Amino acid sequence: MVNLMIIYYVVMSVGILILAILSWLIWDKRFRNRHGQDVPNGFIRTDEVTVDPTTNKKLRVYYNHYTGDRFYKEEK
Repeated sequence: MVNLMIIYYVVMSVGILILAILSWLIWDKRFRNRHGQDVPNGFIRTDEVTVDPTTNKKLRVYYNHYTGDRFYKEEK
């Protein structure tokens, strides 16, 4: 009975760890693809400016009306 409980907790811990790693990788990939220096075609400049808390860089928001996607360009 004790061995079964230990196996259960190990499996659950590994599962949570795998989910945490996958969510971190997906979030990082999504954000990285949505900012840069070259604004893609179809994106319109907005008045919204945000500050990236990790780098303290100003990011201008561009919006695509057709897809609803947002693009972040670094302001100089």
